[in-house]
Amino acid sequence: MCRLFCLLLFAVCSAQPAVSQVLRGFVTEVISGEPLEGVNVVLYGEGEISFGAATDSDGFYLLPRLTPGRYVLRTSYVGYVTYVDSLDIGPGQEIHQLDIALEEDEILLQQLTIVDNAGGSTTLLSAGTERITPAAIERVPMPEITADLSAYLATLPGVVLVGDQGGQFYVRGGEPTQNLVLLDGMLIYQPFHILSYYTAFPSEVLRSVDLHAGGFGPQFGGRISSVVDAWSRNGNSSQFAASGSVSPFLVGTHVEGPIVPGGRFTMIASARQSVVEDAAANVIGQDIPLLFHDLFAKVHGRPNQNGRVSFSAIKTYDRGRVGGTRGIGAPDEVRWWNDAVGGRYLFLPGNLPILAEFLMSWSGHTMQLGPSEDLIRTSSTSRINMEANVTHYSHRGDLHWGLFARSLTLESELGGLYQNLDLKTEYVTEAGIYAAPEFKLSPGTSISPGLRIHHFPSKSRLLFEPRLRAKTVLGDNELSAAAGLYHQELVGINDRRDAASVFTAWTAVPVGDIPRALHVIIGYRRALAEGVTIVTDAYYKRMSNLYIAEWTARPRLTTRLQQADGRVLGLDLRLEYSRAPYYAYINYGLASTEYEAMQSELVHWFNEVFYKFRPAHDRRHQINAMFSTSIYGFDVSLRWQFGSGRPFNRAYGFDGFLLMDGSVDVFTEAGERRVIYERPFNGVLPAYHRLDASVNRAFQIGFSRVTLQASVINVYDRANVFYLDVFTLERSDQLPLIPSVGIKVDLQ
Repeated sequence: MCRLFCLLLFAVCSAQPAVSQVLRGFVTEVISGEPLEGVNVVLYGEGEISFGAATDSDGFYLLPRLTPGRYVLRTSYVGYVTYVDSLDIGPGQEIHQLDIALEEDEILLQQLTIVDNAGGSTTLLSAGTERITPAAIERVPMPEITADLSAYLATLPGVVLVGDQGGQFYVRGGEPTQNLVLLDGMLIYQPFHILSYYTAFPSEVLRSVDLHAGGFGPQFGGRISSVVDAWSRNGNSSQFAASGSVSPFLVGTHVEGPIVPGGRFTMIASARQSVVEDAAANVIGQDIPLLFHDLFAKVHGRPNQNGRVSFSAIKTYDRGRVGGTRGIGAPDEVRWWNDAVGGRYLFLPGNLPILAEFLMSWSGHTMQLGPSEDLIRTSSTSRINMEANVTHYSHRGDLHWGLFARSLTLESELGGLYQNLDLKTEYVTEAGIYAAPEFKLSPGTSISPGLRIHHFPSKSRLLFEPRLRAKTVLGDNELSAAAGLYHQELVGINDRRDAASVFTAWTAVPVGDIPRALHVIIGYRRALAEGVTIVTDAYYKRMSNLYIAEWTARPRLTTRLQQADGRVLGLDLRLEYSRAPYYAYINYGLASTEYEAMQSELVHWFNEVFYKFRPAHDRRHQINAMFSTSIYGFDVSLRWQFGSGRPFNRAYGFDGFLLMDGSVDVFTEAGERRVIYERPFNGVLPAYHRLDASVNRAFQIGFSRVTLQASVINVYDRANVFYLDVFTLERSDQLPLIPSVGIKVDLQ
């Protein structure tokens, strides 16, 4: 595969010259050097618009096929001073590169009455895809002073977090192991910390996050539910900056700045350590046996005008006991590690109107269950990834294509109370190519059909995945649609019958059909009035050949898998008000998820071999309301959540179990208690609702900005159930009312 990448690089560098004049470059913020997305770059000829483009997430723009003449260049972005320059385009074949740095317009920023896209508007939401900015994340109340992506994801109607512990999130009916989470192109296997308020990477280092809840394009694959594509900032190119924060939940710090004078090479790094096990536990007088930390670092450089290079690394650790005593003695402790390193090279060939991206990364994940000196189960997986993505630009549309190659290693050692020891090591290789032309039929109307060809040489499988996305604007109305076929070769084994069971083992699909899903999404957006927007998504997923843990009437993790089919129907509604100094929205989600499985042994229990059930994450109704404003220098945020009850497994009765593994004296050996389930997920837990609130106040002291925060999680102390212990039938609740104060200091 390395040879293929070298051939691709050679082909890009040695291709024929451009057939016309081209203008391209990067647009950045003048002080920080961070790229600006969505900047309008327009060429005016004789007072009329002749050519125009908008910058992408890297701040890159390209205007192809320019005709000779004299133009006026205008580069504009909300809140920034418009850049104006004259440009002469002569005859011949030439590529002009013009990098632009915009500076903030302080007066304009103060006069703005409508919150722009960078402030969290849903303008960038269409057919299951939403652009999430740091400003949108910061509005959501948190139990401590720094914002986190997790809090924002929890407000979305199609996202379900089963509790505030365990770090599991479900998107539109999909399992956590069916979500693809990327940071700077690096795969993050377990993206949430064990305390589900936090993701594995702090929002302070994030530049943007794209959530593809379904219908994602052919550049993504290997998962059948959703994609979270996060990109970090490059670091300040003109000056050093640092911050530190302290709260009863977390202490953290970050630093960024230029490595060499001139800002051609920059760095950014962060570190966070939880203190909830001691500080927050003392506040509420309740044991919170959860601990986690994360480290992140990135170096970014501009080696020349036509190239951008970066290297990123992340390391996380989580340890804790989720749930109660489990009815069989001391709670089992779970631990997991995420490790990832990666590099990215953004390349502009000197003679072509294209943008080429080369990515290489290694990701690893290890999860353990049980005491460190006597492990019950352990699972490890790692992935080496190489990929190249190329975009060809033209007036009538762009062509996106790329290729990839990966090598994976999966190791597991599974044992436990009700099973024999299971040892397994697997090696999986995969490679493929994709293409997605984007046709711009008219202003505001585009269609992008795509195809991904995914090959698994180690399994002798070749998969074809057609994709389609389309959008049109009709006056104040925006219609969008997406559809696609998706496959997943790797599956995660987890006993979802028990909400407190977070241990997951990764394995390749056994011989048979590969899990697949069909996505169909229709989106609609309309501006009802100044600052008032309504957005809706209707979606359908048909999932086939899912591999789920074998159903037994007794709780245990098993490596015996069975196939199941599923279907998901849903409707997401969002009404948003965005007019300074007020920002508010209300989300409503209606969803229905149903699985159907077949297992011959079930005839002994239920007199039938087929059974349908609602999985544990099937939450039919969700409401999220958020309000934020500024009053006399205080930033106030409120969030209220409601979720209808989720399914759970009711116990039918109990008996005893004694493992006959040799000479066993049945008169003296007591054995273990064993619970026997009723039909799968035939009970419904009580509804969930909670109010969170926070108040921030910032002060400027010399070169320091000091922010104080007071917050309350679960304001009216609602006793929200987390799960019912299947052995004791005792109820375990989520965290109660927790007051918190925090301080953050930013240095520049």
